[in-house]
Amino acid sequence: MTNHYFSHLANSRNMTGNKTLWWTLLVGWIVGSAYWHVCKIKQLCDVPLLPTEVVDTLYTLAAPESTLPSLNISDSSHLNLESSGNFHFPKSEFVVSYGSIKTIIDSLSRYIVSNPGKRVSITGSFSAQETNSSTFPDLGIARANEVKMILLKSGIPDSIFTLKSNLMDSIVFNSDSIVGGISFTFRTHGFLSETDLANAEKYESIFKPMDLYFPTASAHYIKTTENQKFLIEAKKYLSDNAGKKLLLTGHTDDEDSAEWNLILSRKRALSVKKQFSLAGIAPERMITNGKGETQPKAANNNPQGKKANRRVTIVVQ
Repeated sequence: MTNHYFSHLANSRNMTGNKTLWWTLLVGWIVGSAYWHVCKIKQLCDVPLLPTEVVDTLYTLAAPESTLPSLNISDSSHLNLESSGNFHFPKSEFVVSYGSIKTIIDSLSRYIVSNPGKRVSITGSFSAQETNSSTFPDLGIARANEVKMILLKSGIPDSIFTLKSNLMDSIVFNSDSIVGGISFTFRTHGFLSETDLANAEKYESIFKPMDLYFPTASAHYIKTTENQKFLIEAKKYLSDNAGKKLLLTGHTDDEDSAEWNLILSRKRALSVKKQFSLAGIAPERMITNGKGETQPKAANNNPQGKKANRRVTIVVQ
């Protein structure tokens, strides 16, 4: 009996020892894994803890989404565009990311196009802690110009824009990217004359539509350096490409009946065709068309918009 008792006691101690060994190994594995993750992967073991009062007041890195500035573009009661998204600029850079607000920018472009009397100031912001690698005087102007170049793609003339810069004491960063940094202000230039509208048209390509304007009570379009460039290049291209045509499309405002406006728009197109024929383009190489009041370029609810709509559009097709 005595031998049996001591044998049982020895076995119990062995089992307890084994359990203790396994628990020791398990705890050691957990502690080792935690150390490896925190110190080797995250590399946080050597980071000193800063007092809570030591805060960089200029930058807020990786700011929570709810604290990021939203975008608001307004022009009195005429325009109010809002979005939780915004422009993004990398720190010390001027190349802009605006994918989250593309619909807002499209709406802004349509508003400017529909109001040709508007002048737009674009202000770009920057901080003293950023470096300027652009060719502009400062990053604010460079950023404002980048946004202007986006708007120019909608056919808005460069002449309506003014670029400004703003040195900010504080600016919001998110993952080392400026959020916002662009603001818009609007003013009314006053009523543009037909000559102003004609001069605002810039030649880019004979395949991009260009508008011709007419002085009051005149059938002869206003000649500018830009539309004469179009005419010269169109003549060269048509002489080398027998299958191509120059399309002349007349437009009107909505002052008279739709029937009369359709007739008037065709007359305007024919008037330009006659003048282009005298300039050396064969009549058979031109197609005239009239759209009347159906394709306004600007709103017809004001005199300025009506002037912008009285035009002939030319393009090679």
